[in-house]
Amino acid sequence: MPDARMRAFLGFIAAAISVLTFHQGTLALLHGLGFTPFVPYRSTPVPPLAIPYIADVCFWTGLYGAVFGFLSPRFTLPLWACGLVLGFIAALIAMFAVAPIKGYPFAFGWQPWPMARSLLINGAWGFGVGVILPMLMPRDDRAVNVPTAPSAQADARGLLPH
Repeated sequence: MPDARMRAFLGFIAAAISVLTFHQGTLALLHGLGFTPFVPYRSTPVPPLAIPYIADVCFWTGLYGAVFGFLSPRFTLPLWACGLVLGFIAALIAMFAVAPIKGYPFAFGWQPWPMARSLLINGAWGFGVGVILPMLMPRDDRAVNVPTAPSAQADARGLLPH
């Protein structure tokens, strides 16, 4: 198992990659279907440093990913499921803490579709973090439990219970 700093770093990278694939992919799908006016991969400057929106999202979600990577050895569920929970937590923090700080309505003014859209997009992002992080781990550290079918030779030798 990589040390805590390496897990945090890999979590940061997994989260940034997940923004560029799962988060923005879900946003592109919703935009293409006409369910949201927001386009993917926006480069609109974000105050106060005028950083492009997509870079800002990659950085801040990377911090969530770093914590996720750091804590990942403690998780008992599959990482994809833990990632889904991470995405929901990130959406709730954005709705109930970040939005009011930035001057936006608390929880999208309790409008159901914007709240559901946030949970969907951020849930997809978190799922992506849980899928991508194990791929970034060194091969020996991946926990893979793949059941194997018994071989015909083992059955012929009487090694399998009947």
